[in-house]
Amino acid sequence: MIIDRLKSILSAQFGIDIDRIKDTTDVVDDLGADSLDIAELLSTIEEEWHVPPIPDAAVADIHTVGELAGLIESRLEK
Repeated sequence: MIIDRLKSILSAQFGIDIDRIKDTTDVVDDLGADSLDIAELLSTIEEEWHVPPIPDAAVADIHTVGELAGLIESRLEK
């Protein structure tokens, strides 16, 4: 399942217990991600799910882990 794998990636990247990451967890506010972290995360997502490069504009309005999982799902449908 996408959300479970995404939580695992976030847990490893930010050194946070996976049980603390919920669908409603805000990637910036709750995990402390900065622009470099976001770039690294997008690169990991592109490699993990073999999706085309994700433009910055596509993630501008994405804040939560659940929204990010939805973005991945939409990219897989293309």
